Amino acid sequence: MNRLAALFCLLLLSSCFNPERNCQDFRTGTYEFESFINGELVTSRFIRNDSIEIEKFRGQTDTSSVRWINDCEYILKNMHPEGMAEEKPIHMKILSTTKDGYTFEYGQVGSAKKARGKVKKVSED
Repeated sequence: MNRLAALFCLLLLSSCFNPERNCQDFRTGTYEFESFINGELVTSRFIRNDSIEIEKFRGQTDTSSVRWINDCEYILKNMHPEGMAEEKPIHMKILSTTKDGYTFEYGQVGSAKKARGKVKKVSED
């Protein structure tokens, strides 16, 4: 019976856990995002102010508009798309924050397919 009570308490406490979400701290600044592409770890760097995001990746620069839906969600739309894939806006949702970064979920607007990533803030700008 003790194990059942302990398990119940553990489930009860874990269901009440809400991750920290100080999204306002990440509306502006310079960030780095690491991901694997074809088995290679690559780093992208982007600068975001309230309405524009400029990303530098492998010598290319992309500029996107930023439209905030609420404190923790925004829509990115490429301002100079090169092809149909880049024309589709991306929905970004900050899931949790730390003092120096955040975990997010993203996907094309209207698509059920989502991916997750982590971003590190490298300066306030």
